[in-house]
Amino acid sequence: MKISKLINYILGGLIALIAILLIFSFLPIKGNTKLMIVQSGSMEPTIKTGSVLIVKPVSDYVVGDIITFQKKGERVSTTHRIAGIKEENGNILYETKGDANGGFDREGPFKSEVIGKVLFSVPYIGYVMNFIEQPLGFILIVGIPSLLIIIGEIKKIYVETKKNKKS
Repeated sequence: MKISKLINYILGGLIALIAILLIFSFLPIKGNTKLMIVQSGSMEPTIKTGSVLIVKPVSDYVVGDIITFQKKGERVSTTHRIAGIKEENGNILYETKGDANGGFDREGPFKSEVIGKVLFSVPYIGYVMNFIEQPLGFILIVGIPSLLIIIGEIKKIYVETKKNKKS
């Protein structure tokens, strides 16, 4: 009985933590920390596919920083290392390269296209988050543990009600 309670608390805590991080990440607060999921292996072995990145905007980026950026008109963001910095028509342009890639990116981002600097990454958690976003994953990861907690609480109420009737 104690092991099932411990499992319920751990699952509940993990679900709450993931929910808080996701909600916090999507709030439209300037300078907000973002959660990003790595979809490709261009930064391996430094950042593995399926990792979750914590990305935060900073005022200055330097050569060697790993940044996440989104080019104008593109829907997908990219996370690569800054390999060089240039100035083009008064705008800062970063030359970027994935650690696993042979050459530089065709077009690096301007400073205005940078989402932020990667503060750290957590390997493989992105797979879990992607799974949770699917209907089956949501049911298995959120729905079933929630249902188990609700059933446990109903059982407690039933036992207490039965005790009070005997008194």
